[in-house]
Amino acid sequence: MRTDVLGVVLAGGQSLRYGSDKAFATLGGLSLVRRSARALEPATGRVVLVANEIEKHEAAGLPVRPDLVPGVGPLGGVHTAVAWAQEEGLSGAIVLACDMPFVPSSLVGHLADCLDRRGVVVPASSGPRGFEPLCAVYGVDGLPAIEAAIRRGDRAVVSFFSDVDVTVADLRTVSRFGDPDMMFFNVNRPEDHLRAETLLSGEATAEEPDGAANPEGT
Repeated sequence: MRTDVLGVVLAGGQSLRYGSDKAFATLGGLSLVRRSARALEPATGRVVLVANEIEKHEAAGLPVRPDLVPGVGPLGGVHTAVAWAQEEGLSGAIVLACDMPFVPSSLVGHLADCLDRRGVVVPASSGPRGFEPLCAVYGVDGLPAIEAAIRRGDRAVVSFFSDVDVTVADLRTVSRFGDPDMMFFNVNRPEDHLRAETLLSGEATAEEPDGAANPEGT
C-alpha cells in the first residue's frame, strides 16, 4: 500500500452515450463508482471522488470535489486529482475512471509502486493509444505541466506527457494481472453495460469491436 498516494475515482463525464449518469449503474451489486473505489482501496491510504454534481455523488460515501477547471474533459479530472494530492502533502494520485469496472487492485498497486513525484505511470493496453491514461498514477510535481496544458487550451488528457517523465508498464507486465482487453473494458453505452454483465458472469471475453477501453469516453 502507498499511503503517500491519493486514490481518486473519476466520475465527471457527461455520460452522453450512456443516456444517464453511468457512475450510478450497478454491476455485480455495486455501482460503478463503488467498484472503482474498491479497486483503489488496497493500494492507497485514502480514496476520494472527482465528480461535478457533488450532492448527487455524496451517496457514494466518499469525499467529493468538482473539477477545479470545468469544461476541459478528463484532463480536468486528472488536474483536480493531482492538485488534491498536492494539497494533502502526498506524492501523487492514482486515478481510475469509474467506467472501467474490471481493473484489479493488484494492477493498481503495481502502478502505484512504480511512481515517483516527477512522473506518470500508465499501463500498456491494446487500445488506440497503446496505454490507459485514466487508469494511471500521476506525481504531484507534474502539476505545473498539467496547468500549462489547460492554459494553452489543449484538452487532450495526454497533452502534458511530453513535459513529464512517463513510464509505460509494458503489455507483458500488465498481462500478469489479467487480460488487458477485460481489465480496460469501458462502459460507455447501455449495450456495453449488458456486455459487462456477461463478462462478469464469465461467459465471454472482451475481445470484440468496441470492447477495448476508450480513454476519453463520456
